Amino acid sequence: MTVDVKELLAKVPTGLLIGGQWRDASNGESFDVENPATGEVIATLASATEEDALAALDAACRAEKEAGEHGWAATPPRERAEILRRAFELVTERAEEFATLMTLEMGKPYAEALGEVKYGAEFLRWFAEETPRHYGRSLDMPEGTLRMITRRKPVGPCLLITPWNFPLAMGTRKVAPAIAAGCTMVLKPARLTPLTSQYFAQTMLDAGLPAGVLNVVSSKSAAAISEPIMSDSRLRKVSFTGSTPVGKDLLKKAAENVLRTSMELGGNAPFLVFEDADIDQAVAGAMAAKMRNIGEACTAANRFIVHESLAEEFSQKFAEKMGELKVGNGLDEGVTCGPLVEKKAQDSMVALVEDAVAKGARVLTGGEKGEGAGYFFKPTVLVDVPLDARVAREEIFGPIAPIFTFKDEYEAYELANDTEYGLASYVYTESIDRLYRASDHLEFGIMGFNAGVVSNAAAPFGGVKQSGMGREGAAEGIDEYSSIQYIGLRDPYAN
Repeated sequence: MTVDVKELLAKVPTGLLIGGQWRDASNGESFDVENPATGEVIATLASATEEDALAALDAACRAEKEAGEHGWAATPPRERAEILRRAFELVTERAEEFATLMTLEMGKPYAEALGEVKYGAEFLRWFAEETPRHYGRSLDMPEGTLRMITRRKPVGPCLLITPWNFPLAMGTRKVAPAIAAGCTMVLKPARLTPLTSQYFAQTMLDAGLPAGVLNVVSSKSAAAISEPIMSDSRLRKVSFTGSTPVGKDLLKKAAENVLRTSMELGGNAPFLVFEDADIDQAVAGAMAAKMRNIGEACTAANRFIVHESLAEEFSQKFAEKMGELKVGNGLDEGVTCGPLVEKKAQDSMVALVEDAVAKGARVLTGGEKGEGAGYFFKPTVLVDVPLDARVAREEIFGPIAPIFTFKDEYEAYELANDTEYGLASYVYTESIDRLYRASDHLEFGIMGFNAGVVSNAAAPFGGVKQSGMGREGAAEGIDEYSSIQYIGLRDPYAN
């Protein structure tokens, strides 16, 4: 890493981005951003108020009508595509800076942060390429009375609410398709990790995005932003990534103005290992599915469901690999497991392990806090875990891996589906027939087949059940930001 941290932090805007200008909060208030590896304050940002939130929506509505020659929605697709392409190149050029910011404010190891920069940038490139291909269709009516044309139009001003765990990629996954579709937007970053979003917004301006198309209102109060904006009838869409309880509250508010919604909510991903699996591949996949982002991902494997014939060998090999991880500050050389994002998350890991052990689980490795001032927790593998343990029911969001066993294939599917969530799932088997049976029986929006990480800008990301609705990324991603208009034309041969 060659980045000077002090110089980098000095480059990150600390104000609110409204109408193309960085400015202070209307009441002058601010909030601190902490490094979870040290507990130190690394930046102080303006904290947006309700007044600022509405000012940001005002700016988005003005840009919708005034940006460019005839308003942002009317800009040529090629022009929007070229802005996204320039943004992709700038983010890639600034990869080390973005990665350093993410490690500083979120804690993930620097190498993983660099991986997120590449992943996040790909949404800019993907939607740059999708922008000119946002097709409608035409049809002669079966009765011969009309000709039909359908067009896709931008849905209108959007509120985008992003989580703290992937500070760059969750922003680009929402902002890029919104720009591609011709929408304007207000972005509310997570309170814990706003620095990456602030720098990303400046990068979008540097790429030529007109003033007011993207507005950013970081704040210590999420309600101060979402409530006034979602009560305003000018808003037409909300896209949220975060917990299921918060998503449900937002859906209730969205109903009042019948807003378009995209909800990427919680998960409780099963990781199934069948008796014919390549066990070393399964262990490698388990490490990737569990420990990507320190386990703080909605797609993280939450429950390892292993055939009883392989359970002991899998558990021992998995625990050995987990125990080899180096816990520490993500900016330090060789660290492969950073701190959790805040003390509350660290306390939650302690409580989950204590609950499981009290109910009969055994700790194969880890099970306790790490050393140092940061919010560290040792990678943990639990066996003999009862189904009533909290780790079997709740989204763990940390480096704890509970292992369960099964005897036959359909018992595995039943265990996997025994959750209100339905986001990601993983299956390890050498049988293609079983792959198709698994895809039929598993109630999840995403399934990894002999692969522990499957997220990609070209793939539709989203869940079923209480994991949310809508899809991000892929060709489907841009559709979330547009509505269909049907035009019926009089038949040219009619009298």
